[in-house]
Amino acid sequence: MRRLEDYRKLVGDETIAEIYRKARALYGKSIININSTYLGGGVAEMMSSLAPLINDAGLDADWRILHGNHDFFTITKKFHNALQGGDINLTRMKEQIYLETNENFSGYAHIDRYDCVIVHDPQPLALVKFYKKSQPWLWQCHIDLSNPNRTLWNFMKGFILKYDGVIVSDQSYVREDMPIEHYVIPPAIDPLSQKNVNLPERIISKNLEKYHVPLDKPIILQVSRFDPWKDPLGVVEIFKRVKKQVDCRLVLCGNMATDDPEGPRIYEKTKKAANDLVESGDVIFVVNSNDITVNALQKSASVVIQKSQRGGFGLTVTEALWKKKPVVASKVGGIPKQIVDGETGFLLEPNDIKGFAQRIVHLLNNPEVGEEMGRKGRDFVRKNFLITRALGQNYPTFTFTVKMLWSNPIENIAISRLSSL
Repeated sequence: MRRLEDYRKLVGDETIAEIYRKARALYGKSIININSTYLGGGVAEMMSSLAPLINDAGLDADWRILHGNHDFFTITKKFHNALQGGDINLTRMKEQIYLETNENFSGYAHIDRYDCVIVHDPQPLALVKFYKKSQPWLWQCHIDLSNPNRTLWNFMKGFILKYDGVIVSDQSYVREDMPIEHYVIPPAIDPLSQKNVNLPERIISKNLEKYHVPLDKPIILQVSRFDPWKDPLGVVEIFKRVKKQVDCRLVLCGNMATDDPEGPRIYEKTKKAANDLVESGDVIFVVNSNDITVNALQKSASVVIQKSQRGGFGLTVTEALWKKKPVVASKVGGIPKQIVDGETGFLLEPNDIKGFAQRIVHLLNNPEVGEEMGRKGRDFVRKNFLITRALGQNYPTFTFTVKMLWSNPIENIAISRLSSL
């Protein structure tokens, strides 16, 4: 288990000391985080890294998983898509399955003893309906709320209003029609996790060989769920254009999250669209790999692409920048916060297929440009998006929560990131 002291060489003693100092006022206080999967999603990944560090700082951080059946997760994936602007037929049956699952979980979750409850994303949102609140509740939404489906939003808003605050990852997701506290807290990566730590060449080679990924030509890589909002079909179309000008290979790497039953369908659809290129070995799918394999692929790529249509923050961008890779990505969600256009990568409109292809060809034909972008990108991540910096950032979220928990006001508690597992 990693401890804060393990990060000293990366961030310096001052940063580590600051985290401990600002945590003192919260020693012994407990936080429970609730989401719907322990595997395959960014929320689960963040919590597995942050929980040990929060505990090391002197708090009591816990993590629970809401349990649901296939019908529940099929419905909540529709909720996920609709919150990002997709269509939905919100029937009484869908509402009933959603509410019953949350109510059933509330019967054995036993969260009353905690000082603060953090609920992540729409799946467990309705839990608040089935508890008599004895502590502050915060809802942390990791997806794009800028243009939700109105029918679903009105349904979900009834639960959100019961919360004491909402945490989003980008300012553009703040809702003016929600008269409760909003906090903008960008996520961060763990530089010592298996996905981001430096790997020996032999480990990289072993993982590439396992998935039959040769290095005889430049690799274009997208790491994401197989999700329509990540547009893997669009990535294949871009690659077809690039391939006409530069001999290269596309790798699509993604896991099937346990709370995303839509993934296999999108995977099969994408594989069918790239069928001839798969047979020739020019498109390779890496599915349900581990973090070390993702790390090895990112280290081996010449260009990383993130062609999201909508989305949350998109930390796969930061992961690639940390590994000194240029990133060509959509100008949506939190991605523009991570890429300095023309300096650490390129930003384009999501449907600019031609523009994506042109930027990728430019980077492949001019590798020195990509190397310079990569150096700048790693430095940008070091300053802005490492987990240790996030732990000590002075956000108002936890200050607000603390004031609700204890009557005595506590000033300048810069530990708010601890609530954003």
